[in-house]
Parts: sequence; C-alpha cells; structure tokens
Amino acid sequence: MGWGKYATVALLIAVIVHVVCIYAAPRVMMNVAIDRIGAGGSNVWRLAERVTPASRQIVRPSPDFAYSACVFDLSEGPLTISAAPWSQYWSLSLYAANSDNFYVIDDREAHYGAGITLIRRGKARPDGAATVVESPSERGIALIRRLAPSPGTYSAAAEASRRDVCASLARLAG
Repeated sequence: MGWGKYATVALLIAVIVHVVCIYAAPRVMMNVAIDRIGAGGSNVWRLAERVTPASRQIVRPSPDFAYSACVFDLSEGPLTISAAPWSQYWSLSLYAANSDNFYVIDDREAHYGAGITLIRRGKARPDGAATVVESPSERGIALIRRLAPSPGTYSAAAEASRRDVCASLARLAG
C-alpha cells in the first residue's frame, strides 16, 4: 500500500472520529449532568447551595445567581414547569438531552413568573394548556437562574424557589 492509501485511510478515520465526537460529546456531558443533578429523581426542583469556588457542580456558575435545576422526564407524559415571580433578573431555560437550549423565558417577557406545559415533540397537546413547549428529547434539564448577589437575596431566592413547580400533569391531577 502506497503512502497515498495510508493518508486516505488516516483521513477517513479522522473524519469518522470527528463526527462521532461532535455527535457524542454533548450527549455524554448532558448524561453526566442529568445523573448529578437528578440523583434524587426526576421532575422535582433542586435549589443549589450558594455558589462558592468549592461548591461548583457545573462549569463556571456565577456566584451572583441562585440556581434551581429540575431533571425532567417526559416518559410518563406532559409536565408543568413554573418559575415563581422574582423582583430582579431571572430566567427559565430548558435543555435537551444533547445539550441544546430549546426554550428560554426571562423577567423581560414574564414579569410575574412563568408557567409552561412541557410535552415531547409530536405528542398531543393537553387540553387547556396556555403555553405549550415541545421538547426534542424525553429527558433534559430545566434551569432557573435568579439574581441573588448577597446572602440576603440568596435567602429570598431560596424562599421564592419553594413555589416553583416541576411535576407531571398526572401527579398534579391525582
């Protein structure tokens, strides 16, 4: 085999490895995040402790925010996800299993908190649901960020987070 054939084989292997890494890396990283954040189960909000250099579970979280995360699982049907009102900056972001951010709402759009019904893409929309968001994956992460730069505002954000909801419609109905 001449050097041209070796170069062609090496290039083909490099392209295959590149495509596999581009496809697999986000999914592997999200699976790790889902496992860490959702260790106690799915469809429930968890307020992270105030960020310090020693408490970081995600890369470079801001110490000025209070973070709440919910690993969502749509295998049993639609979910209600809501963020309680907050007087300063806040946002609700939804991430698919491949790490794509597929939905964001913040205080500029929803001054008094937000509430959505999350369904799997292609599934029937529940009757009476006002804001329906379609998830491209069955599992993912919902993240609420609330500006809370001081211990006092973090405590207030923790209090507000108790009113957040991440639950299946079936659980709420029954």
